[in-house]
Amino acid sequence: MTNEPGDDGAMLLNKGCFCISLDRAALHHALETELGNPGLFQLVAERCPYVFAARPVFVSHAHAKRMESVIAAVESVVAMPAYRDTVLAGAPMIARRNPGAKGVFFGYDFHIGEHDIGLIEINTNAGGAMLNAVLARAQRACCRAVEEMLPDPGAVASFERGIIAMFQREWALSGRTAPLRSIAIVDRAPAQQYLYPEFLLFQQLFQKNGLHAIIADPEELALHDGVLMHGATPIDVVYNRLTDFMLEDPSSAALRDAWLHDAAVITPHPHAHALYADKRNLALLSDPAALDALGVSQTVRETLLASIPRTEIVMPDKADRLWSERRRLFFKPTAGYGGRAAYRGDKITRRVWEDILAGDYVAQSVVAPGERVMGREDTPQTLKFDVRDYAYDGKVQWMAARLYQGQTTNFRTPGGGFAPVYRIPDSANCCPDSCSCADA
Repeated sequence: MTNEPGDDGAMLLNKGCFCISLDRAALHHALETELGNPGLFQLVAERCPYVFAARPVFVSHAHAKRMESVIAAVESVVAMPAYRDTVLAGAPMIARRNPGAKGVFFGYDFHIGEHDIGLIEINTNAGGAMLNAVLARAQRACCRAVEEMLPDPGAVASFERGIIAMFQREWALSGRTAPLRSIAIVDRAPAQQYLYPEFLLFQQLFQKNGLHAIIADPEELALHDGVLMHGATPIDVVYNRLTDFMLEDPSSAALRDAWLHDAAVITPHPHAHALYADKRNLALLSDPAALDALGVSQTVRETLLASIPRTEIVMPDKADRLWSERRRLFFKPTAGYGGRAAYRGDKITRRVWEDILAGDYVAQSVVAPGERVMGREDTPQTLKFDVRDYAYDGKVQWMAARLYQGQTTNFRTPGGGFAPVYRIPDSANCCPDSCSCADA
């Protein structure tokens, strides 16, 4: 495939721009003054020192539009009764209930190479949205061309308004007609979570918009007379940050009962995870014969097959072939998240291979991540990156990148973490030589 307009400019800047875009004084102001969270800057520095990358990632306008088209194609297939019947037939019973609500903060994760893109996975509880909103408030430009790519303050404010509107819509889609009054941000031992600072940001955003917001462990919730309660407070909506996607853990018992009895709006939820985030779905979405059998249109089929790396479910009868082809494959647990228990094929041992065969895994053709050169011009360091499109109901809300070393994103890489995505217009004239504030 030949480069699309703007791709070369993005590649050159990712490999040759050493300018720092993160203004730490502005970040401090955004966290503690603008957002009114005294002590949050220090908490971020202590809890997650590598959550904010110092430099941006550049993406061409053409690639950004193509990612949007892939998301639209996925949504069009998921809306098909034949797809839903096929996927839900193999899903746990708890996931077959359709609550009406779509599910908040889907994350479509892409690898972007020099000539192509690949949708490597879909998440239904993608973290980082509020952190990226803060990051957008703390950017500086190194040249006039880059200044035109900076996130507009109005766009950040609009994104945050859209977050509130999204939760209000989830409430309405679930059939509620009374005003939305309370939201619980729920995760296991939330104050110990790596992204706990983001929970505080969400809590403040909800409260600023007139909603009672609490941060809670699922064991702090209880179902009383058909109402989900946190102490004496009724909970209308649960913003679900759990990785217990099917609410199977004993600690999720109250949430499970609330879900089954429609006692609260839980979002994201098991139904959305089954339809989108189970990695076995990527095997269906990247299989030409399966797409034909579902009746997917030729245009959508071509978009999916060109942009989703071939994925297949690991089965014993495929073991010999997959082992022989392992160097071009990446192995992921079907219900995995955050890169846990995922393995690059050229790194696995026979012992790990036996674990893969005994578990529920998919094998995905490797699509190399993008590369971003960091450090100093005289001592460069190359990090990998992926691009996450946050989406709701098929519409992209925000775009962010994650910089890392190793097999998967980990927020443990010095210089890595969430990075703003600067979109290069097709007609942009910006190159590394024009940058004026390279790292000293």
